[in-house]
Amino acid sequence: MEASIESTGKDSISDAFVKASGTGTDVQDITYIDKKSFTCNVCGKNYSQKHNLLRHLRSHTNEKPYSCDICNKKFSEKCHLKEHYRLNCNDKKVFTCEICKKEISRKRDLYRHCLTHTKEKPYSCEVCKAQFSLKQSLKVHLRTHTNEKPFSCETCGKKFSRTNDLKVHYRTHTKEKPFSCITCGKKFAHEIRLTIHIRLHTNEKPFSCDTCGKAFSDKTNLKQHFLSHTNEKFYSCNTCGKEFYRTCDLNRHFRTHTNDKPFSCNTCGKKFSYKSSLKEHMNVHTGKKPFACDTCGKEFSQKSTLRQHLLTHTNIKFSCITCGKEFSRKSYLNRHFLLHKN
Repeated sequence: MEASIESTGKDSISDAFVKASGTGTDVQDITYIDKKSFTCNVCGKNYSQKHNLLRHLRSHTNEKPYSCDICNKKFSEKCHLKEHYRLNCNDKKVFTCEICKKEISRKRDLYRHCLTHTKEKPYSCEVCKAQFSLKQSLKVHLRTHTNEKPFSCETCGKKFSRTNDLKVHYRTHTKEKPFSCITCGKKFAHEIRLTIHIRLHTNEKPFSCDTCGKAFSDKTNLKQHFLSHTNEKFYSCNTCGKEFYRTCDLNRHFRTHTNDKPFSCNTCGKKFSYKSSLKEHMNVHTGKKPFACDTCGKEFSQKSTLRQHLLTHTNIKFSCITCGKEFSRKSYLNRHFLLHKN
């Protein structure tokens, strides 16, 4: 019998994602041969046993066939359901938190839970002094300084410092966005991005600065803001020495030296150094004019054009040092200056 994958009743698995590359070997014998015979058509990963491939496919389809009878939470793996039941929906819980009386089945999980009450952070980074409750969290954080990225994407080779970041990255290939906003319908690949987005609708800002009181909807933005008080900059450009609070800002800055323009317009082919610049450029093609003048109401597709327009409402003038003629825009002055040069 030729090697094949029998239908499981889900065409998305049997037809769209799976191919068997056996050479006349019976499926039940695949377990005993050394050659990997089953290939995932999404990421190309190979498996020697059919059931392992079918389990792997759930990472692409997000299928969760196992559900808890008590709380209805769903899982892609049976072992995950068993672990969930043992930790959350099982009556045999032996460790109790003295503060909130919550019962927990494992002693190490009780310790982690207690840190949510005490706010204790015994592990600190020697580079930036950031503090963490768990040793594992510190270990992951240190990779931001060492630039260690042990987890790589099997599809494109991109590397990551955390497994969770790799998992989210996979969705850029599958185009999967399982989390959607019930208010505006916008979809997200990661649940935390949806949580942060929802705060735009509710105007919730749960993170506030202890120094100046300014509030933020995102904890990351608060951390970045806090550095403005300490004036600490941990990342510097090897070319010009300019310093930055964040690695992403350093990477953006570095393109000014390399002239790298990785973002291109699908309509006209124009390239940009920054994704935000490409997004703003697209307004030229779509006709959108999201930037409006507060004084006269005139709308513009580009923020830079609005800034130039605002000068028409002010008395700011750019003067020619040769003849004294004044201009409302610096670009006009530069053009005029060429007349003297010629």
